[in-house]
Amino acid sequence: MTASPPSASFSPGGSGIPGGLSAFIIARDEEEDLPGALESLRGLADEVVVLLAEDSADRTGDLAKGAGARVSVRKFDDFASHKNAALALATKEWALSIDADERVTPELREEALQALRAAGPGLGGFEIPFAVFFMGGRLRFGGLGGERHLRLFRRRLGSFTGGALHEGVVVRGQVLGLGARMEHHPYRDLTDYLEKLDRYTSLAAAKRYQAGRRFRWWHHLVLPAEFFLRAVLRLGVLDGRPGLVWAGLSAFHSWLKYVKLAELESKEARP
Repeated sequence: MTASPPSASFSPGGSGIPGGLSAFIIARDEEEDLPGALESLRGLADEVVVLLAEDSADRTGDLAKGAGARVSVRKFDDFASHKNAALALATKEWALSIDADERVTPELREEALQALRAAGPGLGGFEIPFAVFFMGGRLRFGGLGGERHLRLFRRRLGSFTGGALHEGVVVRGQVLGLGARMEHHPYRDLTDYLEKLDRYTSLAAAKRYQAGRRFRWWHHLVLPAEFFLRAVLRLGVLDGRPGLVWAGLSAFHSWLKYVKLAELESKEARP
């Protein structure tokens, strides 16, 4: 594992938070999204750690170093383990997990600063509400309007659990909620979505297979059922074209991981 020294871009103690705040990001080929995430952390983070996947092939590492982040390199195994490795590189009292396609809004920055400056010793962390953007619009319906994640916590009291996908933070101590939102821009456009689709559905299928799940014929019904759930029952249609496209892509994503699960079973059964 290698690391570069921090620059003055994220100054120790600059946030005024007792014990300071470390923000950490795991990244692989994120040269387009990472600069925006790093810029959004100014004024909040006393240090930023970027843990780069060993097979990252673009300028992500150089951009992170140029922005003042400490950069380390590690072979990616799964999301939970990789994020725990990034957390282990942090040094401040508080830790903020943020992805390259996420942005700390000015409102969230100010609320987090006030909350952390006033935090008592028994407080373990904060849940943050998320605003998801897709195809130029915010998705308020379709199951995404109430999305919240525990991302801000005392470094020594938190860790990630999970595996290949859907990792999450668990903390010891009281957890409160913030009101200001984190912006999430998961896909730049349809091409970006489709490029990531193959990787994410393969990981999801492998996770299900390892857990003993097997394909059943009714999994083919997932596609129309999830589209109806997101577009109609959860009112995704009210988000207009982005909401309907998201509902359709999400339904296809869910169906495809089961098709890939069936493929894994077929490969295992071959002599």
